Amino acid sequence: MNASRKTATVVMETETKESPSTPRSARGRWLVPAALIFVSLIPVFFGTARLAELTGGSEVTPANHRFFDSPIPVLIHIPAAIVYSLVGAFQFVSSLRRGKHGKHGRPSWHRMAGRILVPAGLLVALSGLWMAVFYDLPASDGTLLLVFRLVFGSAMVASIVMGILAIRRRDFAAHGAWMARGYAIGIAAGTQALVSIPWLLLVGPADVLTRALLLGSAWVINLAVAEYFIHRRARRAAQTNHVSSPLAAPAATMPL
Repeated sequence: MNASRKTATVVMETETKESPSTPRSARGRWLVPAALIFVSLIPVFFGTARLAELTGGSEVTPANHRFFDSPIPVLIHIPAAIVYSLVGAFQFVSSLRRGKHGKHGRPSWHRMAGRILVPAGLLVALSGLWMAVFYDLPASDGTLLLVFRLVFGSAMVASIVMGILAIRRRDFAAHGAWMARGYAIGIAAGTQALVSIPWLLLVGPADVLTRALLLGSAWVINLAVAEYFIHRRARRAAQTNHVSSPLAAPAATMPL
């Protein structure tokens, strides 16, 4: 067993052995998924409105004609993004990650959700890349934003693929890290709204360069937050592994 598998095993065993949560710790456990769902609600709302526009016979305008000219990528992208962002938020609840199987030998919720989230995430990323390449570039976007979309969309595909490869070799720690990175990229649309709205209210409409930098910063922010939690979890697991190791026991009992 390699080091990352040992680390993941220690984390899972530690979570399983914890006593029933107090109300305060239970609230803390659900704080992360609640925040992720909140961030996702803005793109979910606007995505649903776009679907209604495409399926309800709305007027074709210069701003939306590219979607009407080729609607299939949008009709794939938006529902997949809604599923990916909302269901994926619950993958960060520790109690849902415990164990390989649920009651009566059925796969755990985490595993069943993963079978939905992997194809959903790939559909989000690949359809987004298709739209970035083949749709007409809106005047408000520009080449830099196109490059950002290609880079981060490709990174999302790569992260999900790396997560799949990691779980196939039973490397749970690497699997969780790669899937967290992919999810961080996938829900950046919500963060983009959160960084763009204050600029619009305080400064006014952004020019092409500023818009690209604002939207690009959202991907960077999400990945930075993901990396923080990945490394914090790894440090915690390493500390737990050190304390529980037989080689660490004498040091722990040695008088100062």
